Amino acid sequence: MQLGMIGLGRMGSNMTKRLSEHGHDVKTYDPGVASTASSLEELRDQLDAPRTFWMMVPSGDITEQTFRTLLEVGERGDVIVDGGNSNFRDSQRRYREAREHGIKFVDCGTSGGIWGLQVGYCLMVGGDDDAVAQAEPAFVALAPEDGYAHVGASGAGHFVKMVHNGIEYGLMQAYAEGFAVMEKSEFDLDLHEIAGIWRYGSVVRSWLLELLVAAFEKEGGDLEQIRGYVEDSGEGRWTIAEAIAEDVPVPVITAALFARFASREHESFAAQVNAALRNQFGGHAVKSE
Repeated sequence: MQLGMIGLGRMGSNMTKRLSEHGHDVKTYDPGVASTASSLEELRDQLDAPRTFWMMVPSGDITEQTFRTLLEVGERGDVIVDGGNSNFRDSQRRYREAREHGIKFVDCGTSGGIWGLQVGYCLMVGGDDDAVAQAEPAFVALAPEDGYAHVGASGAGHFVKMVHNGIEYGLMQAYAEGFAVMEKSEFDLDLHEIAGIWRYGSVVRSWLLELLVAAFEKEGGDLEQIRGYVEDSGEGRWTIAEAIAEDVPVPVITAALFARFASREHESFAAQVNAALRNQFGGHAVKSE
């Protein structure tokens, strides 16, 4: 099939390569890459109608601006696929707005990171059947076998990806805490070796554990050169907000998100308050700068 890829960052460029390797004709647009179309209008003119535009840009203003421009330059019957980490509520709104222009909209939750080029991307797709069918050859090419599903109506793809990332937060935090306990223990443990053997036969084996082994190997057996500062993409927050709206308890995901917040504080004011209070009611010693 023919497709216009918008955004050639780490994900978009690798997805373009994988699609091309599977025989698809991919035209590209990225304002930071000289070899691409000079505008979305030029990208449109490079594609045969009905067109498929794939947005692979950061969530937020850039996605919104790109979507708005595509509504202006696109034509009836065209499909816009958002493969980024957009909030599913925004995707539902964009679906309605696109429909008013006679343009189809598909939200595609995408997981796979920098490894997707080699092993494929897990794709969670939401939208109308005809819109999904139009872009399906690309989904099949990008995903590994059994790694793609049309999960539901508009917004469902990004909703499922949101929950996926919330679960990811909890899994990563559990590994982090477990290895921290072992690192502080009285035993002289080789954490690289332990992570390695846990990949085989253990009930906690996973791809994340394989990536931890790779991280140990890259850093020479320890992680001393890596600062413990952990960002969040926003999807953990959205998962918790939806859980609250649905009266569903998600203590693990919530604690994992808060742990990320704590990782960014050089000196926690909350900890300072705790220390001051212990000193006041119990006379416990405080440490000064």
